[in-house]
Order: sequence, then C-alpha cells, then structure tokens
Amino acid sequence: MIEVTREVGVVAIGRNEGERLRACLTSAREAVTALVYVDSGSTDGSVACARELGASIVELDSDVPFTAARARNAGLAQLVNDWPAVGYVQFVDGDCEFESGWIEAAASSLDEGDWTVVCGRRRERFPESSVYNLLCDMEWDTPPGPAAACGGDALMRVAALQAVGGYSDDLIAGEEPELCVRLAEQGGRVLRLDAPMTIHDAQMFRFSQWWQRAKRAGHAVAEAADRHPGFADGHAEREVRSAWVWALVIPLSMLVLAWPTNGASFLMLGVYPVQALRIGLRRPRPNFSVRDNLWYGASCVASKFPHWQGAVRFAFGRFTGRRSRLIEYKGTS
Repeated sequence: MIEVTREVGVVAIGRNEGERLRACLTSAREAVTALVYVDSGSTDGSVACARELGASIVELDSDVPFTAARARNAGLAQLVNDWPAVGYVQFVDGDCEFESGWIEAAASSLDEGDWTVVCGRRRERFPESSVYNLLCDMEWDTPPGPAAACGGDALMRVAALQAVGGYSDDLIAGEEPELCVRLAEQGGRVLRLDAPMTIHDAQMFRFSQWWQRAKRAGHAVAEAADRHPGFADGHAEREVRSAWVWALVIPLSMLVLAWPTNGASFLMLGVYPVQALRIGLRRPRPNFSVRDNLWYGASCVASKFPHWQGAVRFAFGRFTGRRSRLIEYKGTS
C-alpha cells in the first residue's frame, strides 16, 4: 500500500473489456490492496479475470438498466463494506491502465490541500491507429489547474461522495460532471494535475463508433442543461443551442430558401468548412500539430449532427417519461 494519510481503494468498472481489463487491474494492484471490480453483464470472462487478480467482485443485476454511474455507486458501496478504513477512492474505467506513480501523486494532493477530486492526464494508447483514436487523445489533453469537472478516472474523497449521495444512477452518460456540480454546491473543488494518470484504449476505427460516442455526448450535455441550468455560466445550454443551430437551423434554412434564391442558399454550406478551419487554426490543443488541430476542428463541427441527435433523444425521452438505454460505441476485444 502506498504511504498516504488515508487508505486508498480502487473501483474499476467494465463490460467485455477483455485484456484491457487485465492490464487495468494489474496496474491497480501495484498501487493499492483495496480493489473492487464491478461488471455490467460481460460475456468474455471479465469476472473470472478480475477474481484471478484478487479483486472483490460486484456483478450488477441485468434486470436493472446498466449505467456507469450505477456501477460506480455499487463499487463504492462494496469498497466501503470490505475496507471501512478507505478514505479515498480512485475510480477507473476497465479500458484504462494506471500510469506509474499516479495514485501516490493524487493522494498526496488530497492530503495536502482542500481538494475534493483530483484527476490528471489521460492519454490514448494508440493515437496513431486511427483519426478517431487521435481525436480521443486530443480530447483528454485539457489544461491543468482548478476545473469544473473530472472524467471517469479520478481520485475522490469517500466522505464527500457519500455526503451528496454518490453518482446519479439513472444517467446514461455525463455522470461525472453532474456529480461535480453537486459536489461544488457543497463546497467541493476539483483539481486537474499536470501529471500522467491513465492510458486509455478507445479502439475506435469506424465512423459509426465515432458517431455513437458523439451522440452519447449530446445526450449527456442536454441532460446536464436540464438538471443544472446555469452551471458554469450556462455552458451546457450553449452547447445544446449550438447543436440545434448547426445541425437543424442552418440546413433547414438552406432548404426553405432554395426556391426563392434559385439555389443560392446552398452557398451557406461554406460556413461548415470555414468554422472547422477557424477552430483548427486557433490550435485549441497546443500540444498537437496544426494538422491534428485541423482534424479536431473538423470533428467539432461534424459532431454537431450526432450531438443534436443525442439531444433530441433526451428530449423525446423526457417528454414520454421513458429513460434512454446506454449508447455504446465499443464492441468486445
């Protein structure tokens, strides 16, 4: 066990992660002894792998819809039950592997400061394998310092989590930012360290995978805007409005105006590449090349369409009272 003021435990969650899960749990065992794995209906031997590696196992009931939030809550409950002395919990997705020294560095930050959540730099394992993996790697490259939210990999104070009731079980995506909103309401603070944290393996090689992942993000931001309007200066609301404008208002305007303008309205299509260039040339991810940033700019614009689809899916579900099921983009390994 690492030398920290409070004992640290790890909660890993997964579904059909295969060898990625083995790498995840092996790296976790090198840093902590309190280890829980929560499985969401895997069929690839993930549970047997986790048991072999000495993790405490939680298998979620398939009669209740699977969500990452539900899995993390179940893992935290098991962790506290098996290791009552645990004061910090490191959550990690089963397709991630810990970087050496991360948990010790993160726990030291919680020991020495008044932070509630600490996260670091997640990087993609094979960014050169596809443009979609590269875009994930760029997405993870966020600036260090105080942050509004964390991602799925983060070290948190157990007491603070319990005080706000943990994650919201019913969210199919965006559960970490939503949790951070409630933590902030209780005075909680998030710190992003300039330190390597985890290595992620997206395994995204198809456009359809990228689309599904972007649709899930659109659903998440729409739900965030609905649950916590005005948080972070209305960032979620702006994202939702932007999706509606770029994916519906502009295309619909072109069609409506096509006849009276003798087709000249289709010149409006030019705003899409112009916006992509504007974003890319600003180099929003300075640690990457101009070419990579141009890919990123194109992705930001193209993603408005699946974002809008996700937002519509959320709105329809809210109107009908039917919760959306998980939006998954990754198959088994």
